[in-house]
Amino acid sequence: MLTHLDSQGRANMVDVSDKALTVREAVAEALVRMRPETLQMISQGEHPKGDVFAVARIAGIQAAKKTSDLIPLCHPLMLTSVKVELLAEGMDAVRITARCKLTGQTGVEMEALTAASVAALTIYDMCKAVDRGMVIENVRLLEKVGGKSGHFVEGEDA
Repeated sequence: MLTHLDSQGRANMVDVSDKALTVREAVAEALVRMRPETLQMISQGEHPKGDVFAVARIAGIQAAKKTSDLIPLCHPLMLTSVKVELLAEGMDAVRITARCKLTGQTGVEMEALTAASVAALTIYDMCKAVDRGMVIENVRLLEKVGGKSGHFVEGEDA
């Protein structure tokens, strides 16, 4: 049984040493809502701080690699791939999709969620001087592949 509690009820890191190595992949997303003029400024490369999407992409990748430093009891993982995509959605939002992959003994859901979250926070940080009303929403796991629990797709019954 996997649990974050030891026999005395204290929090600890789950021992995954008996788990098989499998290919594991997770996809998460976040949405940043903003004023249309803010999105236009970003999309046209006119932000005074530079390329907002490039900085947010790098921040998301770095965050995925540092997830175990941020989330208590997360295993440090040797990720083999981290991709962060940022796309304008409509006139007032940016959709961030983060995909993390490895061959290992534990999943990468937290890494994908962390990447999407930090990329969203980076957009907020870079644009807050022009749009303090931005909203980060719908941070969620979209898909998980690999491991004992199998394949998960958001919205499908487990």
